[in-house]
Amino acid sequence: MPAPRKGGAARPAAPVSSPWPERVDAFAVCAPGFAPLVAAECEAMGLPVGEVSAAGVSLSLTFAELFRLNLWSRCASRVIVRLASFEARDFATLEKAAARVPWARVLARGATVRVRVTCKKSRLYHSDAVAQRVARGIVGAVTTAQVLGHARDDEDDDEEQPSQLIVVRFDHDRCTISADSSGALLHRRGWRLAVAKAPLRETLAAGMLAALPWRADVPLVDPFCGSGTIGIEAALQARDMAPGLGRAFALEQWPQAPVATYAAERVAARARVKPSAGVPIVLRDRDAGAIDAARANAARAGVLDDLVIEQGALSDTDLAAYGDRGVLLTNPPYGQRVSGGADLRGLYARLGDVLRAGGRGWRLGMLVPPDRALAGQLRVTLEPALRTANGGLPVELLATRAGSSPRASS
Repeated sequence: MPAPRKGGAARPAAPVSSPWPERVDAFAVCAPGFAPLVAAECEAMGLPVGEVSAAGVSLSLTFAELFRLNLWSRCASRVIVRLASFEARDFATLEKAAARVPWARVLARGATVRVRVTCKKSRLYHSDAVAQRVARGIVGAVTTAQVLGHARDDEDDDEEQPSQLIVVRFDHDRCTISADSSGALLHRRGWRLAVAKAPLRETLAAGMLAALPWRADVPLVDPFCGSGTIGIEAALQARDMAPGLGRAFALEQWPQAPVATYAAERVAARARVKPSAGVPIVLRDRDAGAIDAARANAARAGVLDDLVIEQGALSDTDLAAYGDRGVLLTNPPYGQRVSGGADLRGLYARLGDVLRAGGRGWRLGMLVPPDRALAGQLRVTLEPALRTANGGLPVELLATRAGSSPRASS
């Protein structure tokens, strides 16, 4: 312990910094069904993809690549970096090992910390007790750190009180401790402040675009646009705008952060932005409040001029007005989100009519529950392109086959 200064108390010792390796073990966490999409976008970025599992994608990255993944991923939920991995069958072993974790790599003096724990088939299965022992290790290494408590799920993220998330995973008595490099979940691009009914996460909208896929080469129409998430994500993609360009990331606050490298990545991303989408992207909704929200969000995202935003009923949607080829991609109302019944069945039937009126060059993609009763009202042949969850509900992206005619199915 350092000697007290004259006239005052002892100053807490600064945490001893441990240098990072040239490459870190990273893991891109994603929603169910999204791992192949995240792996594909990592490969498109030139990143070395390792194991692809249901939970996400493993990668070995430099810090420039780690920042690039956070900046550019449209489909990942967050990116974590492994700090330590060890066996622990009792709490005494866990506490000793936790004290040896190189916390100073990610925690500066006075940092606030949240610990998230999951335990699977391990002797140590009480997540709160595990979090408590890990917290002791953190405070022992970084004496001025403040551990806020055990964060139980991603909905606990608090943007008003920035903190470093530590992820602890027990699997068959092996403990892996990782630091979140993203901060707020990556779907929080920074532009969606206005929200309509049944909002869609930005990452889910991007996943729909990727799974269909839509390559910004034909018009896109969303007749149930809500707060505009699908169309705004499409415009960002069409203009090659990095989804994370307007937000910060946790790794920028790490003590050894190569800030010049991160700044260079942002400069390179801004240089890639195209002046316009170059293809019609149309957002429609019958609700005036939804249209106002879509316009406000599009303005914050910097793509308002790239969108056609119109108030109107589904039956007034004329796909042929936007071209003889295109994609109708939407998240229509369904029973779990809004009141169902005969009116909802009629709405889906009209959606099928709108698609067929557009002609052979128009393709449909829509996010609905696995129950095909409503989808059957369209009377078109649909195939699953993506299975995932939305707001805790299982959903699937159903799509007409590329190159097929949207004529009525038998």
